[in-house]
Amino acid sequence: MTAVVSPGVTQPATRRSYSTAWWGMAILITTEAMVFVVLLAAYFFLRASSKQWPVGDIELPKLDLAWPFSFVLWASSVPIFWAEAAIRNGKVARFKAGMFISFAMGLSFLAWTIYDFDDLHFGWRDNAYGSIFYTIVGLHALHVLIGLAMSAMVQVKAWTGRYRTGHHASADVFALYWHFVDVVWLFVFPALFLSPHF
Repeated sequence: MTAVVSPGVTQPATRRSYSTAWWGMAILITTEAMVFVVLLAAYFFLRASSKQWPVGDIELPKLDLAWPFSFVLWASSVPIFWAEAAIRNGKVARFKAGMFISFAMGLSFLAWTIYDFDDLHFGWRDNAYGSIFYTIVGLHALHVLIGLAMSAMVQVKAWTGRYRTGHHASADVFALYWHFVDVVWLFVFPALFLSPHF
């Protein structure tokens, strides 16, 4: 594809290219996604093999706070999209605002996850249900924590003036990772929190 610069003169149209770090993160995400696929497959295998689910008279997952905090996490990608557009246009102040809003939303979700774990009346060693529940939700919480650490690093870079138009690879890498964390919860929440109620 070519773009016309002046009459009779053309040059190749510019395409957005991704950094090596971005591609490295994409490969890591693919690997991590497979881990969650295997764990969710194990969850449904255990469920299909059990006469009762959750096993051992364990209460069903509580949804009163799970619903709103799930939406908080999913919505946390919106300010990231806004921040990505801002940094591509050199609007660092908007980028900082979007990053901070998303960070606060992710932190509140992590706080709810910790509260939810503390409120459970079973442990990860009690039975198969307890083990798979803690493993999947705990692994996702770990990914949220890592994402928050990455976000903090990106925000420090933004506040110290290390980002400028065309030079923000770490912000792109973080955004890709955070969207992955949100997408994973789109599968974990229905599987572990909603499906036992049906």
